[in-house]
Amino acid sequence: MAVVSLPTADRRIERYETGEPLVFERATRPFSRIAFSAAHVVADPLADGDPWVSPAIDWEATIRYREYLWDLGLGVAESMDTAQRGMGLGWPEARELMARSLAAAKARGQALIASGAGTDHLEPAPGVTTDDVIRAYEEQIEAVESLGGRIILMASRALAAAATGPGDYVRVYDRVLGQVREPVIIHWLGEMFDPALAGYWGSGDHLEAMETCLDVIASHAAKVDGIKISLLSKEKEIAMRRRLPAGVRMYTGDDFNYAELIAGDAEGHSDALLGIFDAIAPAASAALAALAEGGENRFFDILAPTVPLSRHVFKAPTRFYKTGVVFLAWLNGHQEHFVMVGGQESARSLVHLAELFRLADRAGVLRAPELAAARMRALLAVHGVA
Repeated sequence: MAVVSLPTADRRIERYETGEPLVFERATRPFSRIAFSAAHVVADPLADGDPWVSPAIDWEATIRYREYLWDLGLGVAESMDTAQRGMGLGWPEARELMARSLAAAKARGQALIASGAGTDHLEPAPGVTTDDVIRAYEEQIEAVESLGGRIILMASRALAAAATGPGDYVRVYDRVLGQVREPVIIHWLGEMFDPALAGYWGSGDHLEAMETCLDVIASHAAKVDGIKISLLSKEKEIAMRRRLPAGVRMYTGDDFNYAELIAGDAEGHSDALLGIFDAIAPAASAALAALAEGGENRFFDILAPTVPLSRHVFKAPTRFYKTGVVFLAWLNGHQEHFVMVGGQESARSLVHLAELFRLADRAGVLRAPELAAARMRALLAVHGVA
């Protein structure tokens, strides 16, 4: 156990003593759910440049983290919003990240990986048309397919800005899905994750937007492996899941309710494509292994304590959740610094990070409490807390 003095929301400093970390068994059989972890990137703190302008990546540490996720039986969702895509990580860096990760995955043989293709190199601006959006999607899709990669079709800020109604979304997705070589995972990222995506699918009402999305999927079911929705609403996810065409999967992106959505009900379940799995990978792996062996109670016993942690990491403004993910990677010794692309280590308060430390400890996911406490003390000292 370790002791650290942590700030509270009412400006006090309180003594906190860690508990014993949980020891999670490695999976020894395939999971009964497909499970992707959206993986973060490790910044290079020694690069001579301006973090807000020119992202610097520690490629070796970044790929090493993906190897760690694969070793736990998880897939990697590459170059997604967890990797700060469009929020510090530009398309040139994302393309190189995909190439490096796909090479590492191929070297392992059966490593599960899918990569984000979007339009983030096309700036939303007056005069941008849906034809421009289609061409931007085609460029990135061609890049991923040329690398032999599987595609996660990301939501487009440029489309959200250019579209005048549901018909524009149908036209763009009809064109794009009609060209992809293999079935893709569509990603519907809600405005809580990216405010620029408000009104996606042509409506500010999620249920109305869902009708357009379902129509697109039904028209191209052979080209859609599944859809990941990130709306932080289990009710909306379940409602959509029950209406998907046969063979099209629902990948939960609900970092608030993932345990019950993955477990499912009598009418079906969700697979997973989650940012929180980056931060709780050993627990996620052990829980999925238990579920595959028929141990639903054990599945919930492992994951239930991680839900308060995840809800805190993803609290509003949700788009800053990457700070918590990288903070936990640092506390757990997966990287030697708490520096992020775009300087986003500053996106959450010290009080927020202190509570994250407590919740991670209570969930049993601080794998070396002494190391985590030492690093927390160093961060506190930088902020003037003795």
